[in-house]
Amino acid sequence: MTLLERLKQVHLFRRVVYGVVGAVTYPGLVLVNKIKIEGTEHLKTLPRNNVLFVSNHQTYFADVITFLHIFCAVKWRKDNRLGLPYYLLNPFTNVYYVAAEETMNGSFISKIFKLAGALTVKRTWRADGQNVQRNRDESDTQKIDEALAKSWVITFPQGTTKPFAPGRKGTAHIIKNNHPIVVPVVINGFWRAFNKKGLAFKKKGSILSIRFKEPLQLDYTKPVDEILDDVMDAIEQSKRFMLKGKHHLMNMIDK
Repeated sequence: MTLLERLKQVHLFRRVVYGVVGAVTYPGLVLVNKIKIEGTEHLKTLPRNNVLFVSNHQTYFADVITFLHIFCAVKWRKDNRLGLPYYLLNPFTNVYYVAAEETMNGSFISKIFKLAGALTVKRTWRADGQNVQRNRDESDTQKIDEALAKSWVITFPQGTTKPFAPGRKGTAHIIKNNHPIVVPVVINGFWRAFNKKGLAFKKKGSILSIRFKEPLQLDYTKPVDEILDDVMDAIEQSKRFMLKGKHHLMNMIDK
């Protein structure tokens, strides 16, 4: 384990990282744009570990940074709002997020975000901008299992910011192996407000919507494919949602 990997395990160090990242990103979420949060009541009774948040994905960084802001605000007993960011004085750091290794090593800024608790994994279908086919790295699965054993984990089953992309079976394997509490999250507006990385503005004044649903009632004995179908339905990225969502309609209008 490298020195940086060890530092990520130190909550005091991560509090500093959260404070810096949170202070820099807060204006873009609340002042430049408008944030709409629903369902934080579902977070209050969750245990400290073995909780998996599954969400659709619209930017590389803005999505997950918003999640971290919300978790910190909920720790300070804020309901469906961020309010003033004094929650960054004592942030919620008992959470990790799954991210592509290539993305997190791509720039200086991404390497800073990596210190906020990234669990970097190798994509099995894409590398260096090319489509590939390779087996899952068992060490990647192990690090996610270890994180779940002690904390919350955020993952994006599609592994891409492309709407309605198929889910990846890795998420279903994680669920089947660990039996976590699975909390679906549906986000919208990030694709309009930010560029693909989520670090530059596209349209100011956008509404950033984050909706936490009730934990899924899953049958962990079901086949991996069926578990994945349940997850994709829950995050509203399955085929039956494809032509219903505002995101799809707005994309058609923009084109």
